[in-house]
Amino acid sequence: MVKIPSQRLTVPPLENGDRLNRYEFERRYNAMPNLKKAELIEGIVYMPAALRFKSHGEPHGWIMTWLGVYQAATPGVALGVEPTVWLDLDNAPQPDAVLLINPAAGGQARISEDDYVEGAPELIVEIAASSAAIDLHAKKNAYRRNGVKEYIVWQVLDQKLSWFYLEAGEYLDLPYDHGILRSQVFPGLWLEVAELLAGNMQRVLAVVQEGLQSAEHAAFVKKLGSPQ
Repeated sequence: MVKIPSQRLTVPPLENGDRLNRYEFERRYNAMPNLKKAELIEGIVYMPAALRFKSHGEPHGWIMTWLGVYQAATPGVALGVEPTVWLDLDNAPQPDAVLLINPAAGGQARISEDDYVEGAPELIVEIAASSAAIDLHAKKNAYRRNGVKEYIVWQVLDQKLSWFYLEAGEYLDLPYDHGILRSQVFPGLWLEVAELLAGNMQRVLAVVQEGLQSAEHAAFVKKLGSPQ
């Protein structure tokens, strides 16, 4: 009898630009334990290059500090940095930040048994180099279609921050109120954009503290604590 050598089945590596569905993306991602970040956006794999400090790392840190102050004072709300979010069969992004209402408090996303976010977080934040980035095009469309209620894109090199809210299936620009943007989904989450762009974090944190002292934030915390 001629013995045929067994062939070892291997999982193909993820490559930038691959066209995959969510299940094949997850299979290949899990087979690459040293891979730090890869995203599936509208069925296409994106693997970002190394991130720079001034154009991404530092702004990311400022955003997380702002959101962290809010989350710490708002029981029933969870904050995550770069979690994989299973949106649909064609989209598995790793947003720079997500703020979500816990499922037990009525949130629309849930944490799966294998510890991923499934469904649309209420708020997603992305740090983009400029308006040409994928964050304002394919990602924005995927987030809108899947029901992410608010979406913030900080275009660092353009010195611009866009905050969108979902209205009748479309993203609209959140209106300013005396220079401050105020979340419609997370009462008390206030942002003085000009001060953030200038790197004045003391003022940014002072403004969000004002929001946390507002009557609408108190009512929101009470609502989150009520049985759903």
